[in-house]
Amino acid sequence: MNSLDLNQKVPLAADAEGVLRVTGSRVSLDSIVHQFKNGATAEQIQEDFPSVSLADIYAVIAYYLQHYQKVEDYLAQQSQAVAQTREVLEGKTGIAGLRETLKRRRAEMNP
Repeated sequence: MNSLDLNQKVPLAADAEGVLRVTGSRVSLDSIVHQFKNGATAEQIQEDFPSVSLADIYAVIAYYLQHYQKVEDYLAQQSQAVAQTREVLEGKTGIAGLRETLKRRRAEMNP
């Protein structure tokens, strides 16, 4: 009789903001998928994220490949959320105002 466990758990968990991260790390699903889509191997990804085991990177890539459309939808939602946050932050500070503040502080530091 075969005693292999055929149920594999994906090492992903949502943080407080709903961002999917590799369990036990701050590395996001987005980061691993982005590198994979740009041609990086699991070993190359692991070089950039040494806190994540090679087995976990392979598991995340396998999950992405098996659930391609769901992950792509999630990535699109994340991208939209980032864009909205950027708009809010830029609207509050105003990029032009921020630049002027930085220039003024630089001038004060280097008379």
